Amino acid sequence: MKTLSIHDHDRTGTGYRYVYPVISRRAGGVSVGINLNPNNACNWACIYCQVPGLTRGDAPAIDLVRLESELREFLDALVHGAWMAQNVPAGFQVLQDIAFSGNGEPTSAREFSQAVDLVGRILESFGLLQKIKVRLITNGSLMLREQVLDAVSALAAINGEVWFKIDRASPDGMSAVNGVTGNIAGVKRRLLACAARCPTWVQTCWFNVDGQPPSDVEFASYLDLLRDVCAAIAGVHLYSLARQSMRPGAERLSAMTDEDLQRYGEKIRQLGAQVQVNP
Repeated sequence: MKTLSIHDHDRTGTGYRYVYPVISRRAGGVSVGINLNPNNACNWACIYCQVPGLTRGDAPAIDLVRLESELREFLDALVHGAWMAQNVPAGFQVLQDIAFSGNGEPTSAREFSQAVDLVGRILESFGLLQKIKVRLITNGSLMLREQVLDAVSALAAINGEVWFKIDRASPDGMSAVNGVTGNIAGVKRRLLACAARCPTWVQTCWFNVDGQPPSDVEFASYLDLLRDVCAAIAGVHLYSLARQSMRPGAERLSAMTDEDLQRYGEKIRQLGAQVQVNP
């Protein structure tokens, strides 16, 4: 397997179906991903998505026996073997989390709640329960489903945390960036329902299109949304592009400068929110 890099989140390098390791800029070390969408299907189609051959749809049926076997085998190599020293650059050789994050929306899997329970049992058997985070990286679109909220509550009990995607806060912005019809009131309801069950960070990808950053009007809409939910959330993650989009129009996208991201971060801090910026 090639050495891990923040610029390459290949999910096939280990040969597993569901489990893959990456270096996460935002987590600050190794994140063991659980990909519940190996069919490359998602209910969103974000313009910056790096999934090749992305299609619209839900997760397929999940083989929980195989998922458990893969996660146990990989954690054994990671925790008890030399995998970390052989595959991870110095400075990142620390296991930070298990993350439900893959090639689509993980909460669309019918077995999502069972997968959360499975991760808790495995972490306990490795002596890692409550010592590392278990993260759900989600677009939040299914967050009002009772079974999803119950799974989020279970996630909280195993040192869980949700990273809830809100890239834009206007209907036009969500359509252009996420490929969905934007309902901002609905976004707020889903975010607040999630945050009531589990510590929740808003995660936002800012980038330039044709060399230009988002409009002041777009950013003002985003600030308005955060102002309404600020007291309920743990904080905000801001980041930009580190890997090549696989979507049509990718050539128009470029990373936002660190200066611009930091400026956005400061405006959000003025609302009273904790902010983490990862260019």
